Parts: sequence; C-alpha cells; structure tokens
Amino acid sequence: MSIEVAGVSKLYGKQIALNNISFTVDTPEIVGFLGPNGAGKSTMMKILTTFLNADTGETKVNGHDVTQNTKQVQQSVGYLPEHNPLYLDLYIKEYLAFNANIYRVNKHRIEEVIELTGLTPEAHKKIGQLSKGYRQRVGLANALLHDPDVLILDEPTTGLDPNQLIDIRNLIKSIGKTKTVFLSTHIMQEVEAMCDRVIIINKGEIVADKKLKDIRDEKEQVVIVEFDYRVEDAFLLKLPKVKQVVNTYGFVYEITFKTEEDMRSHVFDFAHDNQLKILQLNQKNASLESLFRDLTSN
Repeated sequence: MSIEVAGVSKLYGKQIALNNISFTVDTPEIVGFLGPNGAGKSTMMKILTTFLNADTGETKVNGHDVTQNTKQVQQSVGYLPEHNPLYLDLYIKEYLAFNANIYRVNKHRIEEVIELTGLTPEAHKKIGQLSKGYRQRVGLANALLHDPDVLILDEPTTGLDPNQLIDIRNLIKSIGKTKTVFLSTHIMQEVEAMCDRVIIINKGEIVADKKLKDIRDEKEQVVIVEFDYRVEDAFLLKLPKVKQVVNTYGFVYEITFKTEEDMRSHVFDFAHDNQLKILQLNQKNASLESLFRDLTSN
C-alpha cells in the first residue's frame, strides 16, 4: 500500500478536525479526496506530508511512519499545495535547479520533468510571465523532481480555464498510470474525469469510499420536477420506488428512485391524480455530485 491511514484523529482545541478515520491507497491509483469546507481534507493532507502530527492513530507512506521516518516519507512524496508557492522573478529552469539542489537530484532530471509536464514551449520564460495553467505545471514539475512514488495535490485545478483544465487533467491521468495520486478538489467533473476512486469526508469522518465505476453502475436515477407551488416532501415519498426527495430551491424537487426504469411517467401520473401542475420534468442519472450532496448536506 502506498498510503495507510489507521484510526487517525486530530483536534484543534475542542474542535474535531479528524475523527478516527482509516483508509488505504494502492499504486498506481488516482484517488479523489472530497468534502465541504472544514471537513478535514487539508488536515489529512498535512499529516500525510509530515507538516502536521495526528493526535492518535497511525499513518504510513510507502511503508514509512510519518512521525518516525519523516525524511523517508518526504522522499516518497511530491506535494502541490492549493496556493502554489513560486518565485515569480526566477526563470523556470532556475527555479527547478534551485529545488533540485535541495533535493540533491541530478540536474538532468530538470529537463525530464520539463518535458513530462509540457513546459518545453515556455521553458525560456520567467515564472511571473506564465499563465496560471503553466504555473500549475511548474508546481507539478517541482513536485516530481525527486521522482516520488506518491503525489499529493491540493486543489490542483482551481482557477484554470477550460483549456487549462483539460491539459492539467490529462497530465495528472498520465502521471497516475505509474504513481499514486491523492488529490482534493471541489470540482466533481474533474474527479469523474480523472479518478479511479473517491473518498468523501464530512465533519472529520469518512462517509463514503467507492470506486467511480461502482457509482456509475448504481441502479438509480434522479427526476427533477417543478410544481407551481410547494409540495411536502413526505407527500412525494408516496411515489413508487422512491429513495429520497430533496427540495433544491423554490418549487423544484429532485426525486431519487432506486431503479433504472424511466420514472417520469409515474411522476406525471402522480401529479395528475393529485391535481398538481408540473412546470418542468427532467431526468438525470445518479452521479458523484448527487452522492456528495446526499452525504454532506445538513
């Protein structure tokens, strides 16, 4: 296992950031670590990267305990924080050479990571002259300099335009073919496009740990219906095969059914029989987004 987390808890004063969480990650595997703000994602990442110690539990990276074998863990991990710290006045090669000296890696590795991360066309520029997408590439190049087995990425696609998103997404997927990638993000589409598996954390506890394939294969569907006035959730729960009813806004409801059958006709008939006027009626498949909302909404 590349990452082993067993019974980890962390408190800030009386506030519980992590509450006895456990999970493992294999190699190669790309795992999305999801949760609302304040759920404990950054705390877990800081523990994995040795910036923070847990209060209880055990954490290992590549078989090394993060508290007892700190240097070995740091040699095994490449880390890209949410706010990518870069020296804007340095040229790309200068910046990477500076860090290569710290890592004590061969200078030939600089050219390798520049090519790997697609920086070659911009390699002659100062970092301050780069777009945010290319600055993220510099951060990834730096994280990969010492050829780590585990890559930990905190919000790697935040603030990127659609073209930059595709480039960074493809780069991460390529890296994930040979390494463990553990990333946090708030963008569900990016998780569905990149990851093999998702771990969802809420209020310091893991509430889901699933393969993306299993989520896609779940025999559920969601019908979105809008009425001309508010309808009680309990009333809509009388529909056949209904699992959950959520009033998303106004008079719009998302009704989740435990079936692959198209339930729109049933909703239409139900509305007709109960003198309810439908303003819109749509269908969508159950998704990571709906799972996330179900597990983390108050």
